[in-house]
Amino acid sequence: MSREYKVRDVMLEKPVTVQEDETVNNAVRKMAELNIGAIPVVNEKGKIVGIFSERDLLRRVAAKGLSYNTKIKEVMTRNPVTISPEATVEKAKDVMAKIKARHLPVIDENGHLVGVVSLSDIEFSVY
Repeated sequence: MSREYKVRDVMLEKPVTVQEDETVNNAVRKMAELNIGAIPVVNEKGKIVGIFSERDLLRRVAAKGLSYNTKIKEVMTRNPVTISPEATVEKAKDVMAKIKARHLPVIDENGHLVGVVSLSDIEFSVY
């Protein structure tokens, strides 16, 4: 009998975040240093308000000729779809396919950001 993997089994715990008033440059530097494709965006209270991805960088910054000094809140994906750490990895894959995303913020029952799961986390950790 095979084990049913949960998001908590494969997610990146304690993800690095950026605040919504940080610049695109700061976010891109963090993403490059950590070799990640997306970074959660939090407000001053630490609540997740968005996510900034390589796709956002390409479509909302580069393609529009915006400066890297642009605030993240101006170009992030707002109100991102999230997932519970107790959801199955199959559910995470289904959600990612439906919304055409490769990253999902992981939120606990109290609404706190506890991780990020990526499609590559799932594919390389489970299969």
